[in-house]
Amino acid sequence: MRQLLLDIQPLAPATLDNFIAGSNQEALHSLKMLLSGIADVNFIYLWGVDGSGKSHLLQACERLAAEHDLPLHVADNVHTLDEEAQIDLFNRFNQLRASGGMLVTSGNAAPTQMGLRDDLATRLAWGLVYQLHPLSDEEKAKALKTHAKERGMKLPDEVVDYCLRYLRRDLPTLMAVLNALDKWSLTEKKPVTVPLLKKLLQLNSGL
Repeated sequence: MRQLLLDIQPLAPATLDNFIAGSNQEALHSLKMLLSGIADVNFIYLWGVDGSGKSHLLQACERLAAEHDLPLHVADNVHTLDEEAQIDLFNRFNQLRASGGMLVTSGNAAPTQMGLRDDLATRLAWGLVYQLHPLSDEEKAKALKTHAKERGMKLPDEVVDYCLRYLRRDLPTLMAVLNALDKWSLTEKKPVTVPLLKKLLQLNSGL
């Protein structure tokens, strides 16, 4: 069902500008400073639970670096790296440090709390380390309403409440549902309501 919703209206590519920071403003600011070439530290490690925005930020950094030909390397989910991959990342860190390059990495815990090789964990902790926090329901609701307003979409509070209560709670999924609902309401020439949302979900689940 959710994959079909994503297919109906693809989400915009991840950027630093469309990242909803919530309580993660400091981490976002540091990434922008890093990619602008005015940061004091060239290494940033992000950690947090699933849905806190780690992959979004790394994808955004990678895309921006490619567009401007910046010497940036990213490594997502370092807690999943095997021994060989950890050694490779350790060597890459040293190469980037020697050449003035930049490294942005992420994992599910602080550098020394993931069972990584000691030398790699130490390197990851050398730079800036930020724990990312998921958006609260209030912040998600605000983000959905802002997104709807940008689309010229009238979004009742009860639709937002339904989404937060019964759908997957990560923001990309919620945004995808919102986009699909907007398109469906225009197709059906009906206002956005909870019954219309339920109908859309039923159609996309094959019910």
